[in-house]
Amino acid sequence: MSPTAARPFLDLRALAPLSRLRFAPRHRIEGSYSGKHQSRSQSGAGEFADYREYAAGEDLRRLDWKVLARTGRAYLRLYQDETNLVCTLVVDASESMRFGAAPGIRGGHGSKLEYVQLVASALGHLIGRQQDQVGLAVIADGLGRFLPPGGTPGHVARLLDEIENLQTAPVTRLGQGLRDLYRHLTRRGVLVILSDFLVDNLDDVFGALRLFRHRQFEVIVLHVVHPDEERLPDGRAYRFVGLENDGSVEASPHEVRALYQQRFEAHVAEVRSLALSIGCDYRLARTAIPYLQTLSDFLVERSG
Repeated sequence: MSPTAARPFLDLRALAPLSRLRFAPRHRIEGSYSGKHQSRSQSGAGEFADYREYAAGEDLRRLDWKVLARTGRAYLRLYQDETNLVCTLVVDASESMRFGAAPGIRGGHGSKLEYVQLVASALGHLIGRQQDQVGLAVIADGLGRFLPPGGTPGHVARLLDEIENLQTAPVTRLGQGLRDLYRHLTRRGVLVILSDFLVDNLDDVFGALRLFRHRQFEVIVLHVVHPDEERLPDGRAYRFVGLENDGSVEASPHEVRALYQQRFEAHVAEVRSLALSIGCDYRLARTAIPYLQTLSDFLVERSG
């Protein structure tokens, strides 16, 4: 599909009001070419920032000879380079992300997966439009599809194709998938993970994210929840069916509502606590809120 073709998860007209906003990292980043973000390196290609005393073996080309002649002491000139943003979108494609789909329609309106596809497509388009680099990692039973970060129109079109054609798996190994991704990403940047975090072992997931934080990645956690997960629907009796080979159980919502809500709130609180404890930016993304509002609030806060 061409970059300009109509896409089910990308509404360019709806995104037009957001085009003035720039997705910017909170901290200095690494990149491969000159751009509009602060860089970790201070190699001399950007604006002068400061002096540092020379140490044996350092590049003499960065030595300030005028300061040396005036003071007799050797100092290096440090520069605040500008560089491109390198962002990888991590999409949870486990079967639980199908929750909320219209009955009988896989990926129908209202599912968590569809919400993620809308958000990820919009972010991919906007990042590419600002001449930065964006990649995609799809994780379910470990790391599935992986598209390294790139910034050409053709690359962004391929990324959007991948998002449109996501296939889910009935097994969640989010932690293992993140560790696999860690071995693929050699350059520091921004990691945006979009997931419901319905896994057996959250410590395993955030242990994997800790690897990225140790390498000074900026990690943004978008925790996606559906309104029917936050509060059980009204009714006399339901059969609750697990989407990831968890079996089924019949129950009356009023009998289990209080305990369920307590446990779900505890789950959300645990995800938030674990994310913040390792220095991630945590955001709760409720599918009841239009994705454009979620995206707008996110970009306004982070726009550079």
